[in-house]
Amino acid sequence: MRRADRLFRLVQILRRRKLSRARELAAELEVSERTIYRDIRDLAASGVPVEGEAGVGYILRDGYDLPPLMFDADEIEALVVGARMVQSWTDPQMARAASDAISKIEAVVPERLRGLVGGIPIAVADICQAPIAVSMPDLRRAIRERSIIDIHYTDAKAEATRRRVWPLGMLFFGTVWLLAGWCELRQAFRVFRADRIMTMDILSERYRPVPGRSLRDYLISEGVEGEILNRLGR
Repeated sequence: MRRADRLFRLVQILRRRKLSRARELAAELEVSERTIYRDIRDLAASGVPVEGEAGVGYILRDGYDLPPLMFDADEIEALVVGARMVQSWTDPQMARAASDAISKIEAVVPERLRGLVGGIPIAVADICQAPIAVSMPDLRRAIRERSIIDIHYTDAKAEATRRRVWPLGMLFFGTVWLLAGWCELRQAFRVFRADRIMTMDILSERYRPVPGRSLRDYLISEGVEGEILNRLGR
């Protein structure tokens, strides 16, 4: 790997993790820890806001943007296959956004790689999902804006309840979309099947982040760890 490519990858790794130790970076980039220390020093000298020290770990301060990068063949394949999954497994609004993203990817890749975008031999089948009565785009907006929602929910025993929920995030399990949230009624994390939410009102009230009540906290309570948590950001 060229050193310039390694430095770009190093910055990308630092961006997606809260804290990275030299031995972890060395293992992922397949170089020595000594090389990582040198690369970190050179990044800092060039103005990249890397903080930390040997034996403790390194972080990248928020707000740093990489210069434009060119996709390689593997990255194009990953992006296109991911977009095809979104087109097949989500609602029409997100599917249109995925189609637009593929068009933008095709527009920026070099001409020699442009044929890959439409020619990747990986198909994604549509999955038969239970019909969802509420608006998924509205639900995603409530999650982004931290708006409290009032839902009428029917559980597996067909018992109907009304809940005020702090919507934290969406989870996808094959054929089912789940809403993970903090339930004011139970004062605990709860997961609701999207197809069992009968009605949803997005309230004007917004919740403030509370330690111990984030999506990350929920996933940790369920024993999820590692790269999945890293993808949630800081």
